[in-house]
Amino acid sequence: MANNTTGKRLKVTLVKSTIGFNKTQAKTVEGMGLRRIRHSVELPDTAETRGMILKVRHLVTVEE
Repeated sequence: MANNTTGKRLKVTLVKSTIGFNKTQAKTVEGMGLRRIRHSVELPDTAETRGMILKVRHLVTVEE
């Protein structure tokens, strides 16, 4: 995995609670660094990040 410091970044915001969803989805949200509803983080635009977003796409919004 390359260090992508100058590449594109994605702003990911949690918009829906993980309560009532699969526990692995909650762990994915936690792994992305999201802690509460309306909390946003900036993540590198990598295949790994895109996969995590795809898994919890019903809980988050993404801005480029």
